Amino acid sequence: MASTDSTTVAKDGNDLAGLEAGLDALETRQTGRTPFRQTFVEKILPPVVAIVLVLAVWQALVSFKVVDDPSKLPAPSDVWNVVQTAWLQGELLGYIWTSVSRGLLGFCFALVIGTPLGLLVARVKVVRAALGPILSGLQSLPSVAWVPPAVIWLGLNNSMMYAVILLGAVPSIANGLVSGVDQVPPLFLRAGRTLGATGLKGTWHIVLPAALPGYVAGLKQGWAFSWRSLMAAEIIASFPDLGVGLGQLLENGRNASDMAMVFEAILLILIVGIAIDLLIFSPLERWVLRNRGLLVKS
Repeated sequence: MASTDSTTVAKDGNDLAGLEAGLDALETRQTGRTPFRQTFVEKILPPVVAIVLVLAVWQALVSFKVVDDPSKLPAPSDVWNVVQTAWLQGELLGYIWTSVSRGLLGFCFALVIGTPLGLLVARVKVVRAALGPILSGLQSLPSVAWVPPAVIWLGLNNSMMYAVILLGAVPSIANGLVSGVDQVPPLFLRAGRTLGATGLKGTWHIVLPAALPGYVAGLKQGWAFSWRSLMAAEIIASFPDLGVGLGQLLENGRNASDMAMVFEAILLILIVGIAIDLLIFSPLERWVLRNRGLLVKS
């Protein structure tokens, strides 16, 4: 009988040890480097295949005369020749830098304004009642609507460009932060007050870290609005002293009825948008998810 009891105790001990080991394995992050083959198959190959398919369909539309007017749909090779010519003439990087520098600087201004505004709206009931509906309305207003008044108020200069970017991006950043703060569990706030984290200290150490996912989503949307606002401003408000950005390049192609140039501008705008997302916002989102244990590799 004693032997049976000792066997049972040993078995239960082994089961408990196995359970603890299993839980430890689940909680342990895999820090080993992902094999290149897996990275290639999962992350590199799918977008490459998608691009090849788009180019194949595009070339088929031209080759089989589905769209037989080159002034409406140029061949991919024609667009590539225009891009190559701009590169060889040293103009391509200038187009990109003119727009990207404006967009990033304007977004930084929007970040500085939208973050405290979002915190104020989220934490002060009177301010939320007064400004909350206005921010939501501004967010839904097409940013192109701000270009004519901005030109009248500020003239054809970079200040007008930045004003349009701010009016397009600030509401998205502020509303994203408000949404993130609203989703902070009340238990976190009570625990912070118990530990003495009140006022600005509580906002910095409790509210902002807990609201980070919503805030990052607002930042990403704010950049999208910044980029679209800038393109609208460059297309509508063209002036030689402003330089030639991607939006102005698109407008120049339209004025010249040069569809290859139009497609060049569209592709560059798309590539810049994708690059900013991959280089800035995707790593930021992964960092936030990883810190919350939501991006653990199996």
